[in-house]
Parts: sequence; C-alpha cells; structure tokens
Amino acid sequence: MDPQSPWHRLGWAAPWLLFQAFPVADLVRTPRPPLVIAVAALALLLFTVAYLRIFNRMFGGCGGVQREMVLVAVVGVALAVWLGPAWSGLMIYVSAAAAASLPERWTWPAVVGAAAVCAGVIGAHGELGGMFILPVICLLTAFALRGTRYLVSVNAELTQAREELARSAVAEERMRFARDLHDLLGHSLSLIALKSELAGRLAERDPARARQEMADVEDAARRALAEVRDAVSGYRQVRLAQALVEARSALSAAGIGLRAPAVGEPLPAAADAVLGWVVREATTNVLRHSGARSVVVDLATTDDDVRLTVTDDGRGGTGPRGAGLSGLEERVEAVGGRLEAGPVDGRGFRLAVVVPVRLAAEPAVAR
Repeated sequence: MDPQSPWHRLGWAAPWLLFQAFPVADLVRTPRPPLVIAVAALALLLFTVAYLRIFNRMFGGCGGVQREMVLVAVVGVALAVWLGPAWSGLMIYVSAAAAASLPERWTWPAVVGAAAVCAGVIGAHGELGGMFILPVICLLTAFALRGTRYLVSVNAELTQAREELARSAVAEERMRFARDLHDLLGHSLSLIALKSELAGRLAERDPARARQEMADVEDAARRALAEVRDAVSGYRQVRLAQALVEARSALSAAGIGLRAPAVGEPLPAAADAVLGWVVREATTNVLRHSGARSVVVDLATTDDDVRLTVTDDGRGGTGPRGAGLSGLEERVEAVGGRLEAGPVDGRGFRLAVVVPVRLAAEPAVAR
C-alpha cells in the first residue's frame, strides 16, 4: 500500500478504535430516552470523524488540525462527564490526538488533563479501583504516539535528504560531463574556427596554402569526433565487476541465486566493457523470461582470449533472438569476438561470449 495514501495514514489511528466498543455497548444496553441515545450516537460519530481526520492530515504532512483537536477534546470530555465511566475511555482518543497534533509544549498538559478527566469520571462513580487502567492507558498512548510522530518526521527528513542527494549527484554528474566536453572540444573547435577563417582569406591569394589549412581543419574535426566518441563511451561504460555486483543485487531481489567468480586481474578496457554488457543483458533476460531459480557465471582467461558463460536453470527458449541479444552480438563482433546463445540440454539457457584480448582494444578506439 502507498505510504502516502489516506488508508495507510489512518492505519496509525485504527487500532485505538477498539476502545469505542465500551461506549457503543453502553449506548445499546443502558436504557435511555431515544433523544439521549440519538444525541450521544451523533456526538460519538462526530468525535470519531474528527479524530480520524487529525491522523489523516497530520501523518499526511498537511497540519492545520486545530479545529478538529478542539472538537475532539470538547466532545470527548462532554460525553465522558455526561454518560459516565463507560465513556471515559474517549479520553484515550483525546490523548492520542494531542500527542499526534499538538506542539511539544502543549502535548503533555493536554495528555495529563485527559488522564485526570478520565480518572475523575471513574472516581465520581466509585469505579476507580476496577477501571484505574484507563488513565494509565491515556499516558501510555501519548508516549506511543509521540514516538511514532518522531519516527515519521525523521523518516520524512531522510526521504527528503535522499532525494536531495540524488538530485545533487545528477547535477554534479551533468556538470562533470559538461566540463569534460568543454575541455575536449574547446581547443579543437577554436583551432577549426581559426584555420577555417585563415583558409577563407587565403582561398584566392594562395589556393595551395588554403587547401592545406582545410586539410588541417578536417584532421582537427576527425580528432574532435573521436574524442567525443571516447568520452561518451566512457561516460556510459559498463564494467564487468560493476555488472556482476548489479546482477547479484537484482537477482537476489527476485529470489534468484547467483554463483559468480571474483574478477581477478584487470581486463583490457574494451573486453571489460563488452563482458559487462553481456552480464547485464543476460541478467535482464533471466529476470524477464527465464523463470530461473539460479544463475551461474563462469569466467576463463587465457593469454589470447577471455571466455564468459552465463547459464541459468530456467525455461530455455528456441525462438528468434530479440533486439537485446542482436545488439549484444554486434558489440561482441565489433571487438573481434563471437557470441553463442541457446538452450542447454534438459532445462536452462546458456549465453557464451569469447573475446580476444589482444584485438579487443583496437576496434573500440576506431569506433
């Protein structure tokens, strides 16, 4: 259930409604004139609505319940004094409402006052010995609601702080990326602008020199384009170790076990990135389609290549490859590797990738 929904917020108040069994039973069983019964029932309904409204607004962060608090206090005291000990339990609601809505300096005077009214009504009818627990419950309820109110406020502050940290992290990352692009392109674009202007002035006087300047412009533009591609690729790069950590978290949340090796010696950047994408795509497929209960990742490294295998015990599958596997195959082939994917004997699906270590870095730079 949504923590911000009215039903969730009213959950804080609902348990205390059990104490209304006493006034309701008294209203049904005690002979009274019909007018008295009708007035008492209407007042009890009004009291309950105001009480629930206090909790709905306060735990929803709305505030502004002064009128409801006055109504709960006045009606509760009036009913308890008018109708006797069976109605003195309404003071528990007054204590709860005071603890949930009043400022700290007013909470305890109001709670002690409610407990005193409860004890006074019971004592006036000579039943304090048998019902002494009700004034005590008034105090205990206030302690419980003050603690709950504090926890709710702390949780709200933590949520706001977490959201602010997330916004700050996003803004900082945007600033970093903007700064990196500025550093990469500032010099190259300035050089292109200067040489283009020079070539324009030399076009008629010295065509050969103008052609040389334009050749320099082309080289500078190509270098800038390569630098931007490298920056963007690094900006959204996925590393194998990082992908394994993310996969373990995601699979664990879905109740799927993962057995994976620890990444030892650092792999070449291009191979590491491709294998990271392999783990991420395999994890996505397991979560979406497989119905698996366990996943095994094997990593074998030689002097010539790196082999990564991801096997699950799910339903397998023999249909055509989707966009995810097709795109992954393109990534693997771009660094000179090969990809194999298909169901295993019995039950499950295997995704295997072999990436040549020595050739992996070359196509990545030329991309």
